[in-house]
This record gives sequence, structure tokens and C-alpha cells, in this order.
Amino acid sequence: MELTWIAIAASLLMGSGALLIFIWAVRHHQFHSFEDVKYQVFWSDRQDPAGTPVKEQQHGSSTKDE
Repeated sequence: MELTWIAIAASLLMGSGALLIFIWAVRHHQFHSFEDVKYQVFWSDRQDPAGTPVKEQQHGSSTKDE
């Protein structure tokens, strides 16, 4: 009987821990860009219509084609 109470207490602790992690994730916008994640694998392989790879511009860089 003692083992049953230990199992119940352990399951309640794990369940409440999972609930707290879920609440934290929602409050910190971890699910905000949910759909963008599955497309990130393709972003490095983007090409323009001519077939040449598209270079990613970094923020703050001032590169000009002269």
C-alpha cells in the first residue's frame, strides 16, 4: 500500500512539473513562431529565379555592389 502512495505522489509531481513548464513556455512566447520552424531547413538553400544562391544580408553590414 505504501508503494501505491509513492507512485501517486510521483505522478502528481511529474504532472504538475509538466504543467509548470508548459505555462512557462506559453508566457515566454515559445510557441509564437510555431510554423516557421519547419521551413528553416529550406532557408539556407534558397535560390533566386536565375539559379544563383541568395546571399543573406546580416544586420548592420553595409555591403554595396560597386
